[in-house]
Amino acid sequence: MNIQPYTLSCRGQLVDLSTPVVMGIINITDDSFYAESRSRHLQHIIEKAGEHLANGARILDLGAQSTRPGAVTVGAQEELDRLLPAIHGIINHYPEAIISVDTYYAAVAEKTVQAGAAIINDVSAGEMDPDMLATAGRLQVPYIAMHMKGTPATMQKDPQYDNVVREVLDYFIQKTAQCRAAGINDVILDPGFGFGKTIAHNYTLLRDLNLFHILECPLLVGVSRKSMIYRLLNTTPEAALNGTTVIHTLALQQGAHLLRVHDVKEAAETVKLLQYMHSL
Repeated sequence: MNIQPYTLSCRGQLVDLSTPVVMGIINITDDSFYAESRSRHLQHIIEKAGEHLANGARILDLGAQSTRPGAVTVGAQEELDRLLPAIHGIINHYPEAIISVDTYYAAVAEKTVQAGAAIINDVSAGEMDPDMLATAGRLQVPYIAMHMKGTPATMQKDPQYDNVVREVLDYFIQKTAQCRAAGINDVILDPGFGFGKTIAHNYTLLRDLNLFHILECPLLVGVSRKSMIYRLLNTTPEAALNGTTVIHTLALQQGAHLLRVHDVKEAAETVKLLQYMHSL
């Protein structure tokens, strides 16, 4: 595991990425592809946050809209109605928690950061809201820019690439320049596994993930229980934990800095084991 050292400035806390960090997913929706990750009741959300933190999550990633293929779009106000009570509840119980908000709406990003969130996680990398990059720059929080071909509604309708690695790399070269120009200091790149990619595209990106270090940004990998795993294994999201752990291991060996996961304990153990191997 050859990992480049980076840090993230998160509302006064410095997150050291020289050891890979686990982000625990909390879906505040009834529409996530993995049923066990869905949380709508505030008490359940707070309990899930506590469980993730106890199991080794450094960051909690809150999403109020499913981005699975074909998911119904939720408006910015509905996202805020779901997210703001969750943020307030988590921070009230766990003041040191670092919260990332999964949204592509600039207005949601602004109001949730004002409420206590510390990171913006945008699956569209600013493509779905022209105000997003400027907003992230003004808020001075870390920004996760993900590559997605199309939109959640269209992304899996026969995605085509001449060379998926080169095209995603070229996209990020342009996107990081846009982020810097907008005043964003901490840019995190997510290749977007499962977002406008076939199974072959996903595994080609995974195989060549180390090439993305030339961009000199931390790399986030989000593969937890996704179809690239369970369809290849002819199983279901519920039965895809073992496959997820294997893919996490491969990603960490390629230098991934952050893992966005449903199963925090298993991901944290994977990091710990590989870190020990690397220290010998």
